[in-house]
Amino acid sequence: MRIFADSGSDLPKSFFDDNDVTLIPLSVLIGQDEYADVIEIDSKEVFDAIRDGKHPKTSQASPEYLLSKWKELAKSDEDGLYIAFSSELSGTYNTAVMMRDQVKEGNPSMNMIIIDSRCASAGYGLLVKEAVRLRDAGEDVRSIERKIRHMAAHMEHLFTVEDLDYLAKGGRVSKASAFIGGLLNIKPLLHVESGKLVPIEKHRGRKKVFRRMMDLMDERGVNLSEQRIAISHGDDMETALEVKTMIEERFKPKSIDIHMIGSVIGSHAGPGTIALFFLNKLNTD
Repeated sequence: MRIFADSGSDLPKSFFDDNDVTLIPLSVLIGQDEYADVIEIDSKEVFDAIRDGKHPKTSQASPEYLLSKWKELAKSDEDGLYIAFSSELSGTYNTAVMMRDQVKEGNPSMNMIIIDSRCASAGYGLLVKEAVRLRDAGEDVRSIERKIRHMAAHMEHLFTVEDLDYLAKGGRVSKASAFIGGLLNIKPLLHVESGKLVPIEKHRGRKKVFRRMMDLMDERGVNLSEQRIAISHGDDMETALEVKTMIEERFKPKSIDIHMIGSVIGSHAGPGTIALFFLNKLNTD
């Protein structure tokens, strides 16, 4: 069985190489230059470009690239599972489905499952890691599909950004709100709902927003001490480690993964973003 994931999962290239997962890169554009995410550019370069006043843009995975990967799968006679970045945040999922259906016309026995994760960043990454664990434990593609869909439906995303201007440029908040927020040191608290980015609260100062994130974890999470939790950060490992300590002291989870936010999400969220990911219902199926 072949597992595919795209760069919206914010997993490092070493993960794909070490775990036999095929990377589908999204694209990052800085000025006139276009890069294949993870392969030709990393998020540190993107954050540095933003700090230099540049405005990176992103686009979905290449249809030609997807088509070539699905053709390779069809020739191999292996089962395929592609866990995709939320369709509300990228057109990659829909393009992947179209390309699969095109290949399947000439290869009707092709077994290629594509899941719209409705997740992003390390929350999506947790799904990919679990799929790898299940594959390596010998489970078949249908069993893995069922468990990953269940897990995806219960993946919580909580995050805050350092500067509202980045979200304003991406159309997520108004420019007026960003200006006022900057003056008052207002930090937004957002989550992902049905695959979409949704602001839920505003707090003055990072310490207050982090305390509120801990409270929301307590309210929404179930059996957090048994979970693998993830933290993503926008080139701010120091703060990510502080948040990790807060989580460890309060919830004592089984493990905590820390990843830098990837190029695609980082282009819109900006440096200093901190995001938490956990399950609101454990996958016990």
